[in-house]
Amino acid sequence: MTEIDYGVLARDAGLTRVGARPPLGAYLVEAWRRRDFAYTIAKYRIQAKLGQHNLGLAWVVLQPILTAAMYGLVFGIIMPRSTREGINFIPFLVAGVFIFQNFSHNFLGGARAIRGDAGLVQSLSFPRMLLPLALVIENTMLLVPQIAVMLVIIVLFGEPITWMWLLLPIPLFFLSVFGLGVALISARAAFKIPDLINVFGTFNRLVFYGSGIFYSLDLVLEDNPTMLMLVQFNPVHDYISLVRSLTVSGNPSFTIQWVIGIVAAIVTLVIGIIYFWRAEEDYGNV
Repeated sequence: MTEIDYGVLARDAGLTRVGARPPLGAYLVEAWRRRDFAYTIAKYRIQAKLGQHNLGLAWVVLQPILTAAMYGLVFGIIMPRSTREGINFIPFLVAGVFIFQNFSHNFLGGARAIRGDAGLVQSLSFPRMLLPLALVIENTMLLVPQIAVMLVIIVLFGEPITWMWLLLPIPLFFLSVFGLGVALISARAAFKIPDLINVFGTFNRLVFYGSGIFYSLDLVLEDNPTMLMLVQFNPVHDYISLVRSLTVSGNPSFTIQWVIGIVAAIVTLVIGIIYFWRAEEDYGNV
């Protein structure tokens, strides 16, 4: 009796194995076709998050303000004045905290994107990259009112409204693109090794202290040009610097920061998509 090769029969009939990883192109097309699903997840998560607090939307902007106030109170006293000489410190600090928190939420939230939605992953068939995408959409939507409040604070502390504010969507867009790439990378890495979430928390704090949130790296490292040059290759620092350069006086942006910010966003996204896609078959086993 001739044995039936069901694998050959399936291929001839155009059938694929359940949960099989599709080609990258088809995967991205399917993800784009179902993008509304990611938006819907983000919208309902925001509604649920706001419903958990009596202050609702006010808490979304109050939380980073309180964080900035805490850092301002502590480090504004501890850090020597030479690290912020000539800087309008409150707008400088607020811009740094608001932008960094967006990165942090994408990075650390991405690490929980797959295991945190295990029921959804196991019960429905969809490109799993929509979960990190939903996270970034959610954080970007929450960033909008935060930026509005940030600009109000900046004006209240003496900064003028200028035409350069119109350019703010550019660095914020690339910040979100970079955040999506980072979320995809942390999502797969933490799915494979859950304990990495703790490592990511430590790395997140390292990025925080290395991004000049409450002090000027240009002033701190002015006697160490080599280290200052290396710091420019920290994309988070560059996005913060670009936003500050458009909103806070005395904070010029440099061409290298624009270049690194844009290139880092594109490269990280491409790497993140490929890295995440290659484990697509495994996510259903969460």
